[in-house]
Formats: sequence, C-alpha cells, structure tokens
Amino acid sequence: MSSVGSAEGPGGLADPSMEDWMSHLPAALWDTPLCHLAIPGSHNAITYCLDMDNRSPVDLTQPDMLQKLDRYLKPIIRPFVYKWAVTQEFSIKQQLDCGVRYYDLRIAHRPNDSSSDLYFYHGVYTTITVETVLQEIREWLDDHPKEVVILSFSHFQGLTSELHLLLLDMIRNIFTSKLCPPMELLTLRNLWSSGHQVIVSYEHAAASSHRELWPPIPYWWANKCKAESLIEAFEHRKRHGRPGGFFVTGINLTEDLKYICTHPTESLKDLVMSTYPTLLCWVREQTPGSTVGSLNIIAGDFITESSFAPTVVALNQKLLPRS
Repeated sequence: MSSVGSAEGPGGLADPSMEDWMSHLPAALWDTPLCHLAIPGSHNAITYCLDMDNRSPVDLTQPDMLQKLDRYLKPIIRPFVYKWAVTQEFSIKQQLDCGVRYYDLRIAHRPNDSSSDLYFYHGVYTTITVETVLQEIREWLDDHPKEVVILSFSHFQGLTSELHLLLLDMIRNIFTSKLCPPMELLTLRNLWSSGHQVIVSYEHAAASSHRELWPPIPYWWANKCKAESLIEAFEHRKRHGRPGGFFVTGINLTEDLKYICTHPTESLKDLVMSTYPTLLCWVREQTPGSTVGSLNIIAGDFITESSFAPTVVALNQKLLPRS
C-alpha cells in the first residue's frame, strides 16, 4: 500500500509523519484547494546562519546609530544584535523534515561585495548563499516527490536589476519543471499529476514578465510583543474575511526598543518560547477553509520547537466530512 493510500483510514492526521504530511493527508483532502489547507510556515526562515564572525556589517535596514556602533564596537554589539535577530535555529532541511512548507525568504546583496553572490539577512547577513539553500530545497524535494513548498521572496536589499535577473534565472534553473505556474484551482491531486512541487511568490516588479511566478502572498503581521495583543489583532482582522488565495497569518512577535531595554538578559527566543503555549492554544481553535475567519498558512519563529507544525497540520482534520 502506498504512503498516501495508507493515510485514508481514521485518525490520518492525529499523529502524522511530519516529513511527508502532505502525502499522508486523507484522500478526501486531495482535491481541496491548497489555499484552503492549514500549512505550517517559517517566518524569516534563513537566520540560523547569521554572520557572527564580523565578515559583514549589520544590514542596511538597521538604524544609523546601530550601524556606527557595530563598526567601532563589534565585539559588544554583534552578540546583542544576534540574539534578537535569530528567528530560526535549524537548517532548511531540518525545517522541511519538521513539516514546514512555507518559507519567508529575505534576499540581500551585501554592500561592497564585488561578487554577485546573494544572501539572506535579518539584523546581519547570513554566511550561506541563496543558491546553496535553493539547491538544498531541490534535493529534499527530489527525495519527497509528493511534498509541496511555497517560497516567498521579498524584502530585497541591495539588488540591482541585473541581480534580480540572476536570481530569477537561478530559481528557474534549480527548480525547472518543479515550478508551478499560477492557476485557479491548485490542489494536491493536480500538483501530483503534473509533477509540480514549488510555488514561488516574488514581491518585486522584476518578476512581472515571468509567468511561472506567483504574485506576492499577503502576510498578516500584528507588530505586537505580547501574545494576547497579537491574538486580539488577528481576531479583529478575521472578522473582515480572508483573502481569496494564499495568505499568511504570522504569529511571530515583534520586540520593540522598550522591550529590549527592559529585558537586557533575554533574547527573541526567550520571548517566543514564553508565549508559545498561549499562541498554540489559539492556533488549535482556528479552522482552515474558505469561510470568513478561516486561516491558511500560519508562520512563526523557532518553528522546530514546541509542537508548532503538528498543531497547524492537525487543523486540516476539521475539513474532513463528518461521519
């Protein structure tokens, strides 16, 4: 019996194999639009390899004062930036193995870099290149032919028109026939039949003539540092209805300067882990689907911790016909 067919019985989502959870979904969900399923996502996905060895400056989105302090007081400033910039601690392969299928990818060309290499960034730049990460995703997908990933490229920093073209060519050359062009009805069944495994959203005008790329995916961001405030903001937003296609609800908390200064010994991970019980309790109450108030992609920080991905995937049980 195939791995997909074996999940048709009762309790198919109770304890899913997260590495292959899409192929283990009950057959009743194979024709559900992907934008109506509950999908675990990784906010600022590539921050597990930020540069701590002073080979690059803090990124250019940071305040001028912080950039100056980093130039002259690197040994003091860099660890401080690092503990609030890291949002994920595990590699892209480990995140894929844990069941994450949406990735928030923020792309940069490092200042004063004579090469055309592209990196990720958050506070500082990564040591790993974009090409290396995309190749790792491709290799993982080759080994998991019925899993589908959504890659959202955005927050471009320092990219010229030529570098955008280089990145777009890189995406095409790495994923080739796995790239899924925009279509109205996107389900697991038609993805499996076509061999498509990669949905790429590209938030820049450079992609306008590339038919294989999807438009930007809306990201609901509450900009709160307390779980209760974040939940309140999302409950208010849900009352106005969900977007028609893919969209992300980001349960990632946002620290402000006041919070950082009043918690000098803490880190972003301390903040996130202290609030995960409250946030996951709220997630368990959510419902995927097409109705007002339903959610689709749910993204967070440190998503390999706690039971984030299994909690999100289990929401799909609510879409099954009642017996």
